Amino acid sequence: MAAPIIVVGHRNPDNDAISAAIGYAWLKNELAKRDAVPGEDVPTYVPARLGPLPRETAGVLDKWGIDVPMVINNLFARVSDVMTCDPISIGAKAKIIEAGRVLRKHNVQALVVTNEDGTYKGLISTRMIANRYISATDVLETEGATEMSVAADLIASLDQTVDTVMEHGILTLNKDGRLDEAVSDLMHQPFREAVVLDEDNMPIGIVTRSDIAVHPHRKVILVDHNEVSQAAAGIEDAEVVEIIDHHRIADVSTIYPIKFINMPVGSSATIVTLEAQRYGVTIPREIAAVLLSAVMTDTVVLKSPTATPIDAQVVDFLAEIVGMEPLDFGMEVFSFRGGDDDMPIDKLVSADSKEFDLGEGTVLIAQHETTNLDSCMGREKEMRAYMRELIEKNGYICVLLMVTDIIAEGSQFLCEGNRRIVNRAFGIECTGEGGTWMPGVLSRKKQVASRILEA
Repeated sequence: MAAPIIVVGHRNPDNDAISAAIGYAWLKNELAKRDAVPGEDVPTYVPARLGPLPRETAGVLDKWGIDVPMVINNLFARVSDVMTCDPISIGAKAKIIEAGRVLRKHNVQALVVTNEDGTYKGLISTRMIANRYISATDVLETEGATEMSVAADLIASLDQTVDTVMEHGILTLNKDGRLDEAVSDLMHQPFREAVVLDEDNMPIGIVTRSDIAVHPHRKVILVDHNEVSQAAAGIEDAEVVEIIDHHRIADVSTIYPIKFINMPVGSSATIVTLEAQRYGVTIPREIAAVLLSAVMTDTVVLKSPTATPIDAQVVDFLAEIVGMEPLDFGMEVFSFRGGDDDMPIDKLVSADSKEFDLGEGTVLIAQHETTNLDSCMGREKEMRAYMRELIEKNGYICVLLMVTDIIAEGSQFLCEGNRRIVNRAFGIECTGEGGTWMPGVLSRKKQVASRILEA
């Protein structure tokens, strides 16, 4: 069975990055089942994320009973991509002759040796058994030994237990470990096999040097981004098979032509919804809720200049499935964020942040949406101190935080580092303490990042 295809959004994921991944993985699985050919493997699509859940996402998923997508750290090929699952095993106290029969019956070269409780103990292979018998012929050089006596000894040894010839020093691996690291370790040990163990020391797979002869590539669908700097580590080692996005076209490249949908709409979830409509797939209520939450947060309840008539149509469509008024639903989603007073400062500042390369250096633009601007600004010293920490840690030339008031429809700009970058782009004097109020500025993508990149 082929490895699942991962559907994942960008780093520091916002609600749209995670919700669009959930929605598109669901849609792809529905289409795969509908188009399945008898006798052929049906591909499986799994949503993933590159960071913690935003509070609003956690609230929506919990309310609507949707599983939280798995966290992945990278897209490098893993041990599980090449291992043979459920390896044939034999007990440590079994006879060598029995091991030989099992090896022959299953046409394998090695058996995992286990303790009585099924945990891993060692490995026995045809090579080890052969070496045992070859070394026995050395007895012929002993005075008084005959070929018949040696043969008798060899036959008698078949009654010995497996643990007398097994190897203990076999490399053991974790199924989620990086394959490139496992390859290096496997090639530097004297044995051609490695055993994959779970957290309980139970053998779940085996990897041989033959298995690693062809390097696999994890298949991935990117949603809500198409930039290497915002993608998972190891994106160059993966096979990107689709991209669904609503941002500028950047620098992710592929070997083969792929399906790449890039639309100037307010949310990637909007595109996912349009695809479901195009294929005639009925969206269940819980998936509609997840998609609707993403459209409403990414367009700031349709107030952002990135919101389009298409987004508004999608909102009405999804809201009818959910059975709620769009604005009421959107405000409920924002309420899941909780108060700004007790939000951890790292979440408040950088939970929704993206890096942008200016050539002269990297700028981090972060955004925090709130219904209580005064509460956020009461923590200005904390926010600025954390922004300076980000500059020192990551080498940013500038960090801009947009504290966006979705009620007043504007953003307070807080800037640390080289403020001239922001001042030049907007013709303002962002001098520090107190920040600068930017009326009508709600969109990082359309109103902020684009101007800084063009300045």
